[in-house]
Amino acid sequence: MNKMPPTSENWQRFRESMPITKKWAYFDNAAVAPLPSPAKNAALRWADEASAEGDTVWPQWAAAIEKTRAAAASMMGAELSEIALVSNTTTGIGMVAEGFPWQSGDNIVTLANEFPSNLYPWMNLASRGVTARLVPVERGRVDFERLLATCDERTKMIAVSWVGYASGWRIDVGELVRLAHERGILVCLDAIQGLGVFPLDVRETKVDFVAADGHKWMLGPEGAGILFVQQKHLDMLRPIGVGWNSVVHQYDFSHIELKLRGCAARYEGGSQNMVGLLALGASLDMLASFGLTSHHSPIADRVLSITDLACERLAEIGAIILSHRESDHCSGIVSFELPGRDPMEARRQCLEKGVALSCRNGRLRISAHAYANTEDVDRLINAFR
Repeated sequence: MNKMPPTSENWQRFRESMPITKKWAYFDNAAVAPLPSPAKNAALRWADEASAEGDTVWPQWAAAIEKTRAAAASMMGAELSEIALVSNTTTGIGMVAEGFPWQSGDNIVTLANEFPSNLYPWMNLASRGVTARLVPVERGRVDFERLLATCDERTKMIAVSWVGYASGWRIDVGELVRLAHERGILVCLDAIQGLGVFPLDVRETKVDFVAADGHKWMLGPEGAGILFVQQKHLDMLRPIGVGWNSVVHQYDFSHIELKLRGCAARYEGGSQNMVGLLALGASLDMLASFGLTSHHSPIADRVLSITDLACERLAEIGAIILSHRESDHCSGIVSFELPGRDPMEARRQCLEKGVALSCRNGRLRISAHAYANTEDVDRLINAFR
């Protein structure tokens, strides 16, 4: 696939692929992203075929979904055998949490400010004698020293988000994995707020597990996501929800033999969300066409440029920017306060003026993708004024 250079013309083309821009200045991709035209068209095509052809075209759908798996693997520098297609981030994290061979007295270390999807699956292990240790995070900054100081000889896993959903803080995945592996600890990464914008190479970082739904920065629909499992961990991670699609002879329904597939697809169990995964594949192809790879991302440069501009303009009207904007840790998420303004009321006023954003932890939050432009930033500022 040809990669396009990061020119203004190409970003305008990106914008034209997003129908949402005709109505909204959309700064809410960290919640639920709008579908681009390729994903919309893939979903409509599936609906037309499902209505007119039934399961006679099922083999074509299944083959197309394998292209989605390949696109996901390429995006992360993974092998096809290491990618499972799952329904959401929670499902992926749950497969790791419930499939890992815990012993009573083990513990898992995570951050106190994680999204619930990266807390409850680990906390739910208490009935198996496993403790979830929650490390406080001060002013949104993730402190690796504090995180590692909470670990001990019974720590088996560190589970953290690549990008904080409320703070926007982006961690150095490779450095965390290196420090954890030195101590014999595995790393499970919630990547939902980074994949689709920032490059992540699973070979280079050596991260053990990655889970992410596609409905945020990957511009896919809800209910279609990715789980990466290092090949060497496949036999360690006990599959849950085993079904016909988990075994090597998955299409021979009369052959009953529990012989698991030698790839991460063993975790998929049964029937898949075909329409969602087809749409996700279309979005991943579109992102790749704009230069996103496991090592490089013009999309990230564009996202950081537009959020830097938004921060400057917000500061001009008295906003207090709470997200850190250091180059190694900033992201497409910006959290801020408007002194004297109720955040929920400010959000309501923005929505009335065609500007979409969120409130998280009592603060306003914008999250701009590469299709946002300076006119969108102007609309944001004018909505607050």
